[in-house]
Amino acid sequence: MTDHTTGRPPTPEADPHDNRRQVLYWRLLARLFDPEEQPTLESASLAVVEDIGLPSALLDPGASVDSIVQRHPELAAEFDGLMAPEPEHDGARDRAAEVRRAALVSKTLLNVFATGSGTVTAGQLARWQSDAGWLERALGCKPGDLRGGRAGGGSGAGAATGGGRQGVSPTGTGGRGTNPDLSRLIPAIGPELGSIEADLVKRMHLREVLADPKLASQLTPSMSLIEQLLRDKDNLSGVALANAKALIRRFVDEVAEVLRTQVEKATVGAIDRSVPPKRVFRNLDLDRTIWKNLTNWSPEEERLYVDRLYYRHTARKTTPQRLIVVVDQSGSMVDSMVNCTILASIFAGLPKVDVHLIAYDTQALDLTPWVHDPFETLLRTQLGGGTDGTVAMALAQPKIAEPRNTVVVWISDFYEWRSEPLFESMAAIHRSGAKFIPVGSVTSSGRGSVNPWFRERFKDLGAPVLSGHIKKLVHELKTFLA
Repeated sequence: MTDHTTGRPPTPEADPHDNRRQVLYWRLLARLFDPEEQPTLESASLAVVEDIGLPSALLDPGASVDSIVQRHPELAAEFDGLMAPEPEHDGARDRAAEVRRAALVSKTLLNVFATGSGTVTAGQLARWQSDAGWLERALGCKPGDLRGGRAGGGSGAGAATGGGRQGVSPTGTGGRGTNPDLSRLIPAIGPELGSIEADLVKRMHLREVLADPKLASQLTPSMSLIEQLLRDKDNLSGVALANAKALIRRFVDEVAEVLRTQVEKATVGAIDRSVPPKRVFRNLDLDRTIWKNLTNWSPEEERLYVDRLYYRHTARKTTPQRLIVVVDQSGSMVDSMVNCTILASIFAGLPKVDVHLIAYDTQALDLTPWVHDPFETLLRTQLGGGTDGTVAMALAQPKIAEPRNTVVVWISDFYEWRSEPLFESMAAIHRSGAKFIPVGSVTSSGRGSVNPWFRERFKDLGAPVLSGHIKKLVHELKTFLA
């Protein structure tokens, strides 16, 4: 057996803790890649875990991290930041602590990445989501951050790797020059967690779960779950449909709360200096008033005589801004459809913003009458199908009454079967003076692909594709509407 941290055979003087740590990680690899792991690894791992004072439940595949922490609350602090970057140090290695860390890391990784096959129950999905949250906490993030969830998508990863610190390996081996750079590793884990979660949702008998109020209450709303609900909503009725709607509304409300805090910081309309300032105390410009009246200062009396008060302009230009959002609702754009529907409803609530919403695949649907209620809007969408942007353009173009006061946001991966005529129509909108923003993805994670043919032509047009986290689109719209 070789020491996997150095690649060299262990010397006779090797610390026994090294062998213990190796046993735990060999067991981890065996369970991940071969369900029929060697019994000797199981028995050896049990002996190690019990000898270092950890509960044997750590080796039980059916035990969630939550259940272990509930029975052993002192372990919660050890799971937090378990695999997070920490400063390099030149002190002696605590090999006993490395063995303990190996046992906890193995438990976390196995519960998240060894998901097996076959049907998944609501309880199993909820347990996995909880264990994924513990993995995120172990990496120094908040639960939901890496999965691009409602917490804002990835902020935790940056926090975990910030400050110029060097990462340490999950094995806790220490040693300068041997540690992986977790600043690159941590963001890459998010998409993988999202894929695993989506696979678990697909393996659920969702209709049966929704028909049982107790099981349905155990579901945690996520983008992958909402996608499944929206795809299957026409096949649901009664209790199942009511539970599905409740889950969709919960998710919509949670995402809306996060986005609203970003949008409401925007002030719509530039200051209109042609309107005299309102002469009330709250508009008094005290600094300017003092500066303009300094010539009236009396040194003998130590008093400033004020001839004139100055007030701030607060009136804003009231030209309505029209926001036209066109969303591709084909199967590849579900995340964007959900996010943009919610975002459109938030901007529709701002003063002097006239919002229109169009969804399309091979047919187009004008959702403007329901734009203030993203829940009702989503229930009217039909996810899936092909893509023909020209049908959406036929609805969007007549809505551009005043180009200079109009922004058209087009969200799609732009894999179209009538590319030339659609691009020419988009270029015409851009040349008319309207602001045209092509968007490749507005997902929580920032992932998404765009047809290279369209990407290059939008770049040449001077309207490059915006692709990434939804915060980028919020910033662009706030800049135009301000």
